[in-house]
Parts: sequence; structure tokens; C-alpha cells
Amino acid sequence: MIKAVIDTNVLVSAFWTRNRLSPTVRIANAIAHDGFTPVYSPEMISEYREVLSRTRFNFSAEEVNALINHIVAYGELAEPADIDAPFPDPKDKVFYCTAFAGDAHLVTGNMKHYPRADFVVNPTQFCDIVGI
Repeated sequence: MIKAVIDTNVLVSAFWTRNRLSPTVRIANAIAHDGFTPVYSPEMISEYREVLSRTRFNFSAEEVNALINHIVAYGELAEPADIDAPFPDPKDKVFYCTAFAGDAHLVTGNMKHYPRADFVVNPTQFCDIVGI
């Protein structure tokens, strides 16, 4: 099965958009329906919880918790690789290093935040890869 690390910005977009056919919503739905294997690290789960529970977003706590709990229950835990590369935002490094260690795609809406690599894709590209 295809494996992927999902950047937090993809999940924010999925919860935020009203377009139920957007690539980010299709990715969130694929997580919930086992369309691919999400790869995660504890640091990523902490970031998901912190960012998706911000009051300014006003996302449903029940929906956020259900998605995160599904990632943990059915995903694959990976220890982030130790990669020495520059990142504009040091918090992004864990996503890249986890994807690398887990032999997974990294799906992000912020391609410029990561070193160029074949495994780093945007949501539309990932939907094409998975066929969703």
C-alpha cells in the first residue's frame, strides 16, 4: 500500500475548505477510509493536535480527534531519520525526516519549505498517485 506523511497544512486546508472535492479533502477522506497508509511520528501528532485545535480555526474537536486517532490506530509509526539539510521552518524538518525514514511520500501544500526530492509532492500530485 502507498504510504504518506501528511503535512499539517494539508489537514488544515481539508478542514477549512468548503470544496468537498478538493485534493486536501480527498486526502483526509482517504485517511479515514484506509486509502493509503499514513506514516507519523509522535512529534507530528503533537503538532497536528496543537495546530488543528487552535481557537481561530474553530474546527470540530470531534472530527479532528477522529482523524488523528485514525492516523495513530491505523498508520505506521516511524522514527524520523537524521538528515542534515536546511529548512526555512525547523518545525517542518520532522515531516521530511519521517517521510524519508518511512519510505513514504511527503504531501505538502508548501513545497518551498522542503528540500527538493522525488518523494515530496503536493496534494494534487498525491491524489493522482493514489487514484483518489
